[in-house]
Amino acid sequence: MLLQLIEEKREVLLCLGKTYGLTAKETVICSQELDQLLNRLDDKEDRNDN
Repeated sequence: MLLQLIEEKREVLLCLGKTYGLTAKETVICSQELDQLLNRLDDKEDRNDN
């Protein structure tokens, strides 16, 4: 489920970057949301390693 959300957010981010540019507010917000999802995945993997 989390991996699917990450992939979907990546696709949205690519579209926003191409449409509005990499520094546009919409693109930056989406990038931050993707970062949060990736951090959640990293935290989840860290817990599984212990």
